[in-house]
Amino acid sequence: MTKFTRRNFVKVAGAAATLPLLGRPAFAADPLKVAFMYVGPVGDFGWTWAHDHARKQMEAELGDAISTSFVESVPEGPDAERVLRELAQQGNKLIFATSFGYMNQAVKVSQQFPDVKFEHATGYQRTDNLSTYNARFYEGRAVLGTIAGHMSKSGIGGYIASFPIPEVVMGINAFTLAAQKVNPDFKTKVIWVNSWFDPAKEADATRAMIDQGVDVVTQHTDSPAPLQVAEERGIIGFGQAADMTSFAPNAHMTAITDDWAPYYVDRAKAVIDVTWTAGDTWKGIKEGFVGISPYNAAMPAEVVAAAEVVRNGIAAGTYDPFAGPINDQAGTERVGAGGTQDDGQLSGMDWYVAGVQS
Repeated sequence: MTKFTRRNFVKVAGAAATLPLLGRPAFAADPLKVAFMYVGPVGDFGWTWAHDHARKQMEAELGDAISTSFVESVPEGPDAERVLRELAQQGNKLIFATSFGYMNQAVKVSQQFPDVKFEHATGYQRTDNLSTYNARFYEGRAVLGTIAGHMSKSGIGGYIASFPIPEVVMGINAFTLAAQKVNPDFKTKVIWVNSWFDPAKEADATRAMIDQGVDVVTQHTDSPAPLQVAEERGIIGFGQAADMTSFAPNAHMTAITDDWAPYYVDRAKAVIDVTWTAGDTWKGIKEGFVGISPYNAAMPAEVVAAAEVVRNGIAAGTYDPFAGPINDQAGTERVGAGGTQDDGQLSGMDWYVAGVQS
C-alpha cells in the first residue's frame, strides 16, 4: 500500500514521468493496481476512514492479487480531474472516486482511459467503464430518528448538513419522519456548513443549535466535532459513517456505519476475472452496506427495542421510511396514504418534510 497526500502526489507523479521506459511486459501474475481518491483525511474517523478501512480489508482478503494506493484530501473540482488522470497514467486499472463532487471529473477521465475501470461513490452518471455505487444511508437515519423522538425532551433535533444534494436531503427527511412517528411535534433544525469535513464549522454549528433548544444532534459531515460539543454541553448525538464512541462516550448513542469492503472485494475480483461491467449499486441495511453501531448502555431498554423494530423492519421490508402520507414544509401532500417514494424520486429529492427548519 502506498499513501499520498496531494502535495507529495504531484512530486511523485512528476518524478515518475522522467523515468526511462523499461518495456517490461505485463504478466498475468502481476497484481491488480487499485487506487482510491478521498475527499478527506484518512484520520477523519468518519466517511474517509470507513473507505480506507474497507481498502485495508480488501488488501487482507485478496493479498498478493492486488496492490493498493490512495490520495487523501482531494478537493471536489478541477484538482480531482488531475488526480484521477495521474492515477490512471500510473497504471492503476481500478480506481475508486469516493465523493459525490468527483462525478463530472470521473466521467471525463473515464472516457480518456477506456481500459481503466472507474467506480464513483454516491454519483449517478455512468459510462462504459464507470460504475456508481452508494448506500441507503436514509435507512439508518430512520433508526436514529426513532431514538431521537424517544429521547429528546425539547422535541427539537439538530442536523449538521454538508451540501443540499438529494442524498443529504433524504437523510434529513427520513430522520425527521421517524422522530415524528414517536413525537408528532418533533422539529429538525438544519445548519449547512458547505463542507464534508470542517471540524471548526461543525462545532460552531452544533453550539449554535444547542443555544436554540436542540438537545439531540446528528450529522451528514465527517468529523467527530459535533459529538464532542454534544459531550461538553450534556446532550446526546449520533456518529457518522463509523462508531465515534471514543470521542463522546456519554453523548454518543449509536452511529450509522458504512461497510464498503464486500463491494470493493467483489469489484476487484471482477476486474481480475475479466467479468467487470459498469452498473449501479444501491444497497442498505438488509445487505449490510449500512450498519448501526452498538447502542450506548445509557439508552433505556424500550428505546433500544423501538430502534431495533425499525432496523429489523427495514431489513425485512416491512418498514418504509417514506411511507405516506407525507406533507412538505408548505403543507403540500408529497406522498399519499399507502404511497411511498421510488428510487428515482429518492435520487432526485429536493424538498423537505413538514417539521424541517432549514
